[in-house]
Amino acid sequence: MTLGTPADPWSPPSLRLVCLDIDDTLIDFSAACRRALAVLIGRSDMWPLWESITDRHVALVVAGELDYASMHFRRTQCFLGELGVVVDAEDVRRFEVRRKDLVRRSWRLFDDVLPCLDWLRAAGVLLAAVTNASGAHQRVKLADLGLARFFDYVAIAGEIGVAKPDPVMFHSVCARLGCDPGEAAHVGDKLGTDAVGARDAGLEGVWLDRHESGTDAPEGVHVISGLDELPQLLVSEFARIGVPAQR
Repeated sequence: MTLGTPADPWSPPSLRLVCLDIDDTLIDFSAACRRALAVLIGRSDMWPLWESITDRHVALVVAGELDYASMHFRRTQCFLGELGVVVDAEDVRRFEVRRKDLVRRSWRLFDDVLPCLDWLRAAGVLLAAVTNASGAHQRVKLADLGLARFFDYVAIAGEIGVAKPDPVMFHSVCARLGCDPGEAAHVGDKLGTDAVGARDAGLEGVWLDRHESGTDAPEGVHVISGLDELPQLLVSEFARIGVPAQR
């Protein structure tokens, strides 16, 4: 470069990959779980307790101390115990079977999901579903709701051996689909696990704050309140959307 010649202005990167969380990003999973739990126990105020117990038990799965089947059993056993309900192992199993059936029958997509996925496919970007939940469970949901056809890869924490927000989770997805983290964005409903985790791994981190919580996002994290806002965000942040890719 000739002395005194200004450096080329910075230009945003190209986008080749969009990663999306599944539960409460694409599928209104928590609402289905809340309804099922209320039906089973006859009250609707115990969801925070269920979420707290679930978080503790999922952490054991991620740490490799439990498999998902055992986690489901022990979580329900712990939850019923907290309610003061005396149950044996068979009661716990029946509760779980009934709960899962009720949840599956009330799964639904958010209204903005299919238009967004159609746009992303038309834009030519690769798509990955990235989840910390059970692989078999998530693949059934994607298939039941007609979403499996959109994704080039489904990344399951238990199969990869790490979980969001570990950077290895995000980097493994990028490596699998042959792109650099700087050419990827990840969208999810959890600020820390999804958006901050992706940002720290070198991707564009996008927090889907559907409930418009009013929480301030940290620097480097984008915030949208619906997937209908994602196309405009991606176009504004990336110089070029999509590359020719075989699906």
